[in-house]
Amino acid sequence: MSSKRLPETTAHVRITHQSWQHGCIEGEVRANDYEWEFKWRFRQGVLIVEPSLGRALIKDPLARFLERSDYQLEPGGDYSFTIRASI
Repeated sequence: MSSKRLPETTAHVRITHQSWQHGCIEGEVRANDYEWEFKWRFRQGVLIVEPSLGRALIKDPLARFLERSDYQLEPGGDYSFTIRASI
């Protein structure tokens, strides 16, 4: 039996701004040749990702990463997570 590996892409996240007072984390995310900026309003559960090109590929995995890691994220910090897809 051959086991096929699912495609994987590593996404790199940099936090550029964080305000617990305003309930917001902002940053950049890169995966292969794509780059996006995001604003996460965690009190409202709203994630804004721009530009729209490729947004559908990154929005859900990025939201899961942010929800899982929010209290550990710091401005200037570089983080990464794996997406089970080829981007």
